[in-house]
Amino acid sequence: MTRLIAALVLVFSTLPAALPAGAAELVMLEQDYCSWCERWHEEIGPIYPKTAESRLAPLRRVDIHDPLPADLDFLQKSHFTPTFVLIDDGREIGRILGYPGEDFFWGLLAEMMKRLQET
Repeated sequence: MTRLIAALVLVFSTLPAALPAGAAELVMLEQDYCSWCERWHEEIGPIYPKTAESRLAPLRRVDIHDPLPADLDFLQKSHFTPTFVLIDDGREIGRILGYPGEDFFWGLLAEMMKRLQET
């Protein structure tokens, strides 16, 4: 676990400062009574706002049973929760279907953040 955290710190410390603040978001598509959503909120929820990832892509929660907000109308809704969609400037960069646990979540998110850098 310590190596994973060290690797993530290294990856995110090399992200360019030129990314505009607030341009990207991590959209969490969720629903009530989703045990995996609850698990994410317990394990990652308190940590995420304090991370470099959150500074680049703040979390935005959207219930899958509600209409999508107008600025997210380009997203394909998911019936599988949670689904995490990294968006930037009105386009989808990548998505994570489900919550595979803390270690896998951070690794998958790091891969999406790399794609964000490349765009």
